[in-house]
Amino acid sequence: MTDAALPSLTLPQMLREQARLRPHRIAIRQKDFGIWHPLDWRGYLRRATHFGLGLHAMGLAPGGHLGVISENRVEWLIAQMGAGLTGAVTVGVYPTSPSNEVAYVVAHADIEVIVCEDQEQTDKVLHAIDQLPRLRRIVVIETKGLASYPPEVRALVSTFAEVEQAGAEAEARDGTALVDAALERQTLADIGLMIYTSGSTGKPKGAMISYRNIRGVVPGIVERLALDGDTTHLSYLPLCHVAEQMLTAFVPLYLGSQVNFGESIRTVQEDLREVAPTMFLGVPRIWEKLHAGISIKMQEAGRLQRALFNSAIAACAPLAEKPRNTWTVAERGRFALHYWTVLRALQNFIGLRRARIALTGAAPIPPDVVRFFRTLGVPLVEVYGLTESTGMIAGHRRDAVKVGTVGVPTLGTEHRIGEAGELLVRGDMVFEGYYKNPEATAASIREGWLYTGDVVHEEDGQLRIVDRLKDIMITAGGKNLTPSEIENTMKGSPFIKECIVVADGRKFVGALLQIDYETVGKWAEAERIPFTHFRSLVEEPRVRALIESEVSRGNDKLAQVSQIRRFHLLTKELDHDDGEVTATMKVRRSSIYKAYAEEIEALYRA
Repeated sequence: MTDAALPSLTLPQMLREQARLRPHRIAIRQKDFGIWHPLDWRGYLRRATHFGLGLHAMGLAPGGHLGVISENRVEWLIAQMGAGLTGAVTVGVYPTSPSNEVAYVVAHADIEVIVCEDQEQTDKVLHAIDQLPRLRRIVVIETKGLASYPPEVRALVSTFAEVEQAGAEAEARDGTALVDAALERQTLADIGLMIYTSGSTGKPKGAMISYRNIRGVVPGIVERLALDGDTTHLSYLPLCHVAEQMLTAFVPLYLGSQVNFGESIRTVQEDLREVAPTMFLGVPRIWEKLHAGISIKMQEAGRLQRALFNSAIAACAPLAEKPRNTWTVAERGRFALHYWTVLRALQNFIGLRRARIALTGAAPIPPDVVRFFRTLGVPLVEVYGLTESTGMIAGHRRDAVKVGTVGVPTLGTEHRIGEAGELLVRGDMVFEGYYKNPEATAASIREGWLYTGDVVHEEDGQLRIVDRLKDIMITAGGKNLTPSEIENTMKGSPFIKECIVVADGRKFVGALLQIDYETVGKWAEAERIPFTHFRSLVEEPRVRALIESEVSRGNDKLAQVSQIRRFHLLTKELDHDDGEVTATMKVRRSSIYKAYAEEIEALYRA
C-alpha cells in the first residue's frame, strides 16, 4: 500500500464509507455467554450514530470529551465512533486503574460524560465524584447492581441502552442531519482521540491524536505487516493504549477488516483457539506467558513427548531467522516432519496456527522468546512505536527478521539519530502535543521532530533499541550499562517473571527478581516441594537454587560487566495498586528503588 492509496478521510468518515461499500460484511464479532454475535458495517454505523446522537442530546457538544473505562468490547468502539460522528473526542481510562488514578485522568482530561463497563468501574468514578466538577453524566454498559444506588446517584447515571435509544428516537424525529453536518465539517486536523501515557516516571500525560496522525500511521502498518480486508484480529489488550487502538480501530476502519472481542481478558487463550486470527498482537508479557505455558505443558508431558519436543526445537532453531523462500529442500523437509509431529499441535494449543503475522511491541522482549516462537513456526516480528507516534513506526517484515532489532522505519516515517544516540522521527504520525502541557510538548517536539527518548543503534539498516535515555546506568567504575538488555536476558527464562537491575553508581550489577509463580509452582510440584503461597515458594532453598542456575545461564549471554553478581528474590508480586507497576505493567523504577531500599543495600554490603 502507498500513502496515496488511502482515502484522505477521518475515522468517522471512513466508518460511513465502509457502511456504504460493504454494508452486510461482518465488521465486529463479540462473544457473550459462549455465543459469537456478529455486527455488520451498516449495523456498526447505525449503532454508533444512535450513540452519538444520544450523547449530543445529553449535552456533549462538538469538541467535548467522552471518557471510556471498560475492558475491550463492542460498546467501546460504538462509544468512540459515536463521539467521533458528532465531533467529540474520546479519552480511554485503564479499567485496572484504582480510583485515584481514574480521578486524575477524568479531571485532567475535562471529561464531561464517561462510559463505565459495570458497577465496579462506576464505583471508582463515584468514589471521586467531588473531584470531578466537569463530569455531568455516567453511562453504564452492564446494569447489574445499579438499582442499589440511592436516588441522587441514580440521577447521574444512564444505561448504554438508554443513550442508544435516545439517539434512535432523535434519528426517527430529525434524521441524521446533525451527524452529516458534523462529518462535513470534520477535517484531518481535528483531534479524535486522547491517549494517556503510562506514567512510569510521573503523572500520566494526555497525548492528543488527530485524524491526520491516524491516517499518517496506517499506511506504514498495513504495508509492513501485509494486512488486507480479509485480516482477522482478536482484540484484548487495553483500548486506551495506542497499540490496540491501531489494530482494533485505525486499520480496520481503513481496510474494512474484521475485529473479534472475546468473553474477557481472562479467556484470551480459549478465544484465540476459537477465532484463530490471521494477525495477533501480544506485548512481551503475553509472549512470556505463552512461552511459560508451553514449558509447563512439557513438564507435564511424558518422556517420549518431551524428547520429540526437544528434537523439534533443536532441528528447527537454525531456521528461526532464515527467510522461508531461501530454505533448501532438506530444510523444508526437516521443518515439515517436525511440524506434523509436534509443532502443529503447539500452534493449535496457543491458537496461532492460522496467523499470517504475529507482533510483539510496547516494551522490549527477550530475544530468546522471539527465537522460540519463530522456531515453532509462529511468524513473530518485533515492532516499535510510541503513543506520541500514534503507534507503530518501525518493524520487521515477516521474512526479514534480525532478532534483537525492531526492523526498519515504516512507510512515511523519517528518522535520524540525534545526540547521545536518541532516535528522532518526523511525519504525519507525530502527535499534536500533550493536553494542557505546553512545556512537555515543546520538549518532545522540536522543529517537527519527535524526540523519542530511546537510544538506538543502526545495524545493517535495522534499528536496535538500546534503552530509554533516562534509564542508562553508569557503574562506579564508569562503565555504561543498558539495564533492559540485562533484564530481558533474564526474563527469557520461563521461571523469571520480572527483573529490575540495580547498578547506577555501584561496583557491580545487582537485581531484584520476581519468580513466575505458575511456572515455578508447577516445577515445585513435579519436584515434590511443598508450598502454600507465593512467599513460601520463594523462601524454599531449592527454588533459590533454581533461580541461581537460571541467572547463571543468562549471565553466560552477557558481557562480564553486565552480569548479575547478586540478586534478591521478591517475596510478593509487583502490584499496580502498590504503585510498583503502571496499568500497562511497566516497572516504576523509582518507586521500587524506594520501596526495596533496604534489600538493595543488603546486596552491596561486604
